Amino acid sequence: MLDPVRAKARVIAFTLVAFIGGVMLASGMNWTAGSHAATLLQTTPTKRAVQPVAELSQSFVAIADAVTPAVVSIRTEMTQSLPSGHPEIPEPFRRFFNIPPGGEPESTPSLAMGSGFILSSDGYIMTNNHVVADADKVTVVLNDRREFPARVVGHDPTTDVAVIKIDATGLPTVSIGDPEGSRVGEWVLAIGNPLGLSFTVTAGIISAKGRPLQIISQSLREQGNTNPGLAVEDFIQTDAAINPGNSGGPLVNTRGQVIGINSAIASETGYYAGYGFAIPIDLARRVADDLIKYGHVRRPVLGIVIREVDPEDAEVYHLPTVSGALVEDFGQMPNNPAQAAGLQRNDVIVAVNGHPVDRVNELQRLIIEQHPGDIVTLDVIRNGKRMKVPVRLTEAPAPTPESTAAAPSPATPPSEGRLGIRVAPLTAELAQKYHFDQPGGVVITGAAPYGPAGRKGVGEGLKVVSADGHAIRTPEDLQSVVDDVPANGIISLVLQDPSGTHVTANIRVAK
Repeated sequence: MLDPVRAKARVIAFTLVAFIGGVMLASGMNWTAGSHAATLLQTTPTKRAVQPVAELSQSFVAIADAVTPAVVSIRTEMTQSLPSGHPEIPEPFRRFFNIPPGGEPESTPSLAMGSGFILSSDGYIMTNNHVVADADKVTVVLNDRREFPARVVGHDPTTDVAVIKIDATGLPTVSIGDPEGSRVGEWVLAIGNPLGLSFTVTAGIISAKGRPLQIISQSLREQGNTNPGLAVEDFIQTDAAINPGNSGGPLVNTRGQVIGINSAIASETGYYAGYGFAIPIDLARRVADDLIKYGHVRRPVLGIVIREVDPEDAEVYHLPTVSGALVEDFGQMPNNPAQAAGLQRNDVIVAVNGHPVDRVNELQRLIIEQHPGDIVTLDVIRNGKRMKVPVRLTEAPAPTPESTAAAPSPATPPSEGRLGIRVAPLTAELAQKYHFDQPGGVVITGAAPYGPAGRKGVGEGLKVVSADGHAIRTPEDLQSVVDDVPANGIISLVLQDPSGTHVTANIRVAK
């Protein structure tokens, strides 16, 4: 039996040996070199590893240095009443920015901010129509802080493009690029003056191309334009931050070339939410050239009423794909160029001068890039056969104010029937209600918004002219044709509005 002193010494010796052995083991396994997180914080990436990011960053710097001197800030004063808090956005654009109409009018002139960029060294500047259209006074502030009064050379509400001019020389200018050659996913920069923050540069990518937003056509309707179909909406979508004040500024590619005019955002608040839209610069430049030369746009037109192709149309007209622009009618234009060239109702235009046409907005853009008097070659599919039709474009007539006649009152939509519509004989009373010149035939008096016909845009106040080629003179005539359509089949209705325009609706009927 050990005495207490020897036992205590043995315990201390054993503990010391264990401690030394543990330290040696930990050192051998590199457990004492610090935590993994600390090691990462002390490590920096190699220059080679970050070279692509550094090069991209430097390209953004170079683009900003090259383009920003040619970007301008635009201040406007106007007497029209605008809702406080959103001075840049005129009445036709409020709904797009989700700003309610009305509100207390301001008792003093409204001040607004926008952007633009210099096209020529002698002071021609491109911007948006909605930035300067209603302005009483326009002031341009250059990147070097010089200020100039500006005059509006011309503006075009159908494309939302405007040109202003300042008296100056030797100005820096932008380089114009090719938006057709740009691709979804490419880097772009947006430069402008958002929210009063002068000459701001933001970066993003091209998110989509060919967006038909309907904002310009809506604006034309609210202004009383009789032909909102002249609106050209073929926007480039980007996620580069765009806010009120960016309107009119350039969208720039990685070669420092302008490919679009920043024009609008999609947002529930009126501020950036990830979706910005720009007008392609090739379209804008074509309009700007006319504004500078003539003071207005000499708008080339085919003289047709068109709409998008849907799956039912593709089946009925034997199309290889669900694409193209469907010819519905020829409007009221005298000496109509499309009719003279041999185009027919229900032809589908799939290309212009060899450029494919996927949607209506693409056809509109390809036509407006031409000039009145030019001959374009249309690729047309008629009953499954492809053909080429040369058409000499004519100039669009000047718009006239819409009639102030009251719109027909809405009817209670029906909930029954294979088409989801209610029809009645077009009596003298209904002809007056729906603004037809004469009674006779069958008129739609109600349509379920989400019924088979309602989903194709068929609504109250349209006259049913024929169904599957059969003339419709009574409601019973229409019912007879509908009854013969098999389950999940398609019926082709030719409809007429009060102006005499005919449209075709290919509707997949309910069972």
